[in-house]
Amino acid sequence: MNEGPSGSPGGSILERISEWLGNPPDNREQLVKLLRKAQQRELIDAEALSMIEGVLQVGELSARDIMVPRAQMEVVDIVRDQAEIQELVVSAAHSRFPVIEEGERDNVIGILHAKDLLRQRSSDHADLRDLLRPAVFIPESKRLNVLLRDFRVNRNHIAIVVDEYGGVAGLVTIEDVLEQIVGDIEDEFDLDLDADHITEVERGDFGPRYRVRAITEIEHFNEVFGTRFETDDFDTIAGLLTDHFGRVPQRGDVVVLDGIRLEVLRADDRALQLLMAERVPVPQAAEGDDEAG
Repeated sequence: MNEGPSGSPGGSILERISEWLGNPPDNREQLVKLLRKAQQRELIDAEALSMIEGVLQVGELSARDIMVPRAQMEVVDIVRDQAEIQELVVSAAHSRFPVIEEGERDNVIGILHAKDLLRQRSSDHADLRDLLRPAVFIPESKRLNVLLRDFRVNRNHIAIVVDEYGGVAGLVTIEDVLEQIVGDIEDEFDLDLDADHITEVERGDFGPRYRVRAITEIEHFNEVFGTRFETDDFDTIAGLLTDHFGRVPQRGDVVVLDGIRLEVLRADDRALQLLMAERVPVPQAAEGDDEAG
């Protein structure tokens, strides 16, 4: 039987890490700090740490945080000529396409699998509707951990995200969810971050929390949050944070700047992509803090 460092039977890896490093954590922040200490002491490797942090984060994010916006969805219109649809499917190189009717993106009538279409290319008279699989619709607020479980149980790989009025807000794939845990996957629906975007997503301990695209212009960020970040050296929040950290920030990195807590939700080795932002109380400086040591 495996035993922990003290000689007692070892439990979960978290229990053993807690024995090595101190008291067990009381909240998520303490847990993350504990895990990072474990990684520093080489009890777990950096990749394992990143995946554990991703698992913790998946429980906090919702479909709206990672969905491909409706304007960026690659869709097939059922009324188009089948030869045109086949050409689109081949050129786009996606494996699944939401199918709409008469150009209405709010009217998703099913999901077309590219392999189903290509298998019957020789048939000119096949009805495309017969190839469609049912579309799965989910609310924007659906938590990613629940969505991932549903994807696995139902063997589904794509869901259409709808807003509170029933309109199509975007789509999310199983690859999008897994990316939050294991990092970037060669994804069939890459998130387009070309547009400036700040969206209130929930209430935190100190007020609203906002999802912020990293390419948001500093000037616009200042307008929304009342901050005073300089725009002389950088145009975007990504540039500001990269300079602050001295590297490309990674998922889970947190910093408080000008009373705003910024947590990295999504990033890769080359670029910062998505942040969570919220106002937090600014601690009062203690006496002597400004004195030289």
